[in-house]
Amino acid sequence: MPKTFYTERDIEDLFARGSHSLVVGEDVVLTELAYERARQLGVQLLQPSDTPPAAPVRPYLSQAPVPLKPQAGSPAPTPHLDELKARVREAVKARLGTEIDPALLDQIIERVASQIGLK
Repeated sequence: MPKTFYTERDIEDLFARGSHSLVVGEDVVLTELAYERARQLGVQLLQPSDTPPAAPVRPYLSQAPVPLKPQAGSPAPTPHLDELKARVREAVKARLGTEIDPALLDQIIERVASQIGLK
């Protein structure tokens, strides 16, 4: 199905014709300026979420962590968590050298570990 694109001018034309709402779905795309102009004019955008067009979608930040499960019939040897974090840290340092902030790297490793269910 083809998509319909709305620009700032299209929003102004809709408003001038008396339309004060627009249904925005998968087949309707608003430019950033169209989104801003709709907000300025008070045109209600009927959409599943109130996300501007240029906002990045990062579902991995809002999803619940998915714990790792060993496959049935085969025990999954899991190294001690501290050892695993140390191995990841060393691999990243070997790859990036001094380009990475150690404190930031530790935060990233902690976040990923908790998101995948490692405690």
